[in-house]
Amino acid sequence: MTAKVIDGKAYAEGLRVRIAKAVKELGAKHGLKPGLAVVLVGEDPASKVYVANKAKQTVEVGMNSWEHRLDAATSEKDLLALVDKLNNDPAVHGILVQLPLPKQIDSTKVLNTINPAKDVDGFHVVNAGKLATGQDSLVACTPVGSVMLAKDALGKLDGLEAVVIGRSNIVGKPVAQLLLQENCTVTIAHSKTKDLPGVVRRADLVIAAVGRPEMVKGDWIKPGACVIDVGINRIERDGKGKLVGDCDYASCSAVAGSITPVPGGVGPMTIACLLHNTVRAACAQKSVPVPEM
Repeated sequence: MTAKVIDGKAYAEGLRVRIAKAVKELGAKHGLKPGLAVVLVGEDPASKVYVANKAKQTVEVGMNSWEHRLDAATSEKDLLALVDKLNNDPAVHGILVQLPLPKQIDSTKVLNTINPAKDVDGFHVVNAGKLATGQDSLVACTPVGSVMLAKDALGKLDGLEAVVIGRSNIVGKPVAQLLLQENCTVTIAHSKTKDLPGVVRRADLVIAAVGRPEMVKGDWIKPGACVIDVGINRIERDGKGKLVGDCDYASCSAVAGSITPVPGGVGPMTIACLLHNTVRAACAQKSVPVPEM
């Protein structure tokens, strides 16, 4: 048996088409053009590529896009002043401050200065709290994308046993909350879990978000399970740089029913979900219904 490959690239493409249609509808019916402001501090090469892609895709779906590039030596005070300005700009519906930030800046302070209604990354403590208590909120993009792909592969998730490997605030915790909302029975496993392979083996749905290359092996997977691999790890293999996930793709795909590849799985969903969040944020701020996406 070989697992069905879950094509995140194709799903994200379809989602962007639906978002573009929604943006057009908001313009025609309500004169509303959602706008996203992205702030990049410093010269991190991966962040620069990511920010450029975000801007390009924002414009492609018909939204307003603003990029603020700041010097690596920027002070925390100056960054907070920019965030405050964006909070007060009615044309800006979503604000994203690209992480990591230089060490002179307290990331938590910056993220919690963003207006929660404009926090399209879903990292603000208010949005995290709303998610934990089952209220409507903006949720981090990678967890949202992961659950969308799981639902696309499995249909309804009601009653499934889900194991999330990793307990970060960025993926592990929010994805577990989303799965609870989908009526899964959720276990959060991590590096201190006793008999981690045994715990993972119970799962109908595995979400691996631990940041360790190829840690999850095929014999950890229940036959026919759905595997969503959130990991993006750069390794050296045969003298070349290679991107791999947290799951050993070759052995896991021989056992799983469906699996996301790395690259091309969860990765492409992240920006599409960011655009999705920006449309939702714009609608909430203008008190108009969210079009179907």
